[in-house]
Amino acid sequence: MTEELAHHYYQIISGLGEDPEREGLRDTPKRAAKAMQFLTRGYSQSLETLVNGAVFESETDEMILVKDIELYSMCEHHLLPFIGKCHIAYLPNGKVLGLSKFARIVDMYARRMQIQENLTRQIAEAVLQVTEARGVAVVIEAQHMCMMMRGVEKQNSSMTSSVMLGAFRDNQPTRQEFLTLVRG
Repeated sequence: MTEELAHHYYQIISGLGEDPEREGLRDTPKRAAKAMQFLTRGYSQSLETLVNGAVFESETDEMILVKDIELYSMCEHHLLPFIGKCHIAYLPNGKVLGLSKFARIVDMYARRMQIQENLTRQIAEAVLQVTEARGVAVVIEAQHMCMMMRGVEKQNSSMTSSVMLGAFRDNQPTRQEFLTLVRG
């Protein structure tokens, strides 16, 4: 797989008018192939394996919020990165999820080619599936290199997306509490 990807990168470099055999580029196709495999490793991960049974019984029924989980993903339209942070809240229903698993869930879905809107929904649905919570809320704030490095080249632009499920969707005070905590 790495060799095949490296061959394609070799062709891309050549197609751009560069000499892939010059000293500085000689190993670039292989390095780029390995980097792309790392950046898209989410395709080889599964939610079940990632969570690995780290769901625990708990009487906690108040909102749990995990803020500022950094994320790095690839825009499926231009294959350029978008970089940001994710905030996840849930209302437990007899079960809580191990803290590190939130970051692992974010990474698994972020390490796939996609758009931010879909990433936000995938994370929310995964947390809901694993915890069977009464509600899940996810907000992602990110900067997109496809908008900053090309096209309109707006350096200070960012995008915010949100998905509210269950009580966060149906109960305005719950939603407002989450949004207030995220801003704080």
